[in-house]
Amino acid sequence: MKLVTRNTDYALRAVCFIARNPKRAVSVSELVEKMEIPRSFLRKLLQVLSKKKVLRSSKGQGGGFLLARSPKKIFLVELISIFQGQVKLNECFFKKLSCPNKKTCALRKKIQSIEDYVVKELNSITIASLLEGK
Repeated sequence: MKLVTRNTDYALRAVCFIARNPKRAVSVSELVEKMEIPRSFLRKLLQVLSKKKVLRSSKGQGGGFLLARSPKKIFLVELISIFQGQVKLNECFFKKLSCPNKKTCALRKKIQSIEDYVVKELNSITIASLLEGK
């Protein structure tokens, strides 16, 4: 299981790059060049981030992408949710089958405790904190 997929990783790197350049719109061409991500793949990620109001875009000469809100208000868990869905470590091995031990399973309780901790930590990580190296 991957906690952060390629889509989330690329989106996070793009958002951090844009956050480091707050006074100007960052073009797709610049992001492609600096981050070495395929253009069509990156464009799709940026479109999703714009639709989800993480980024805002401007067209034309000098156009590109800017953060839609402060880096202190963009959380890693939000990006994970956008591209991967809810953080979920505690899925039963039986998937959709009804498990008779669901309420008493010791492993489930342990994994739920770990999941709660991971989600709490992810909720504390902002773009600003990543840029500060914290």
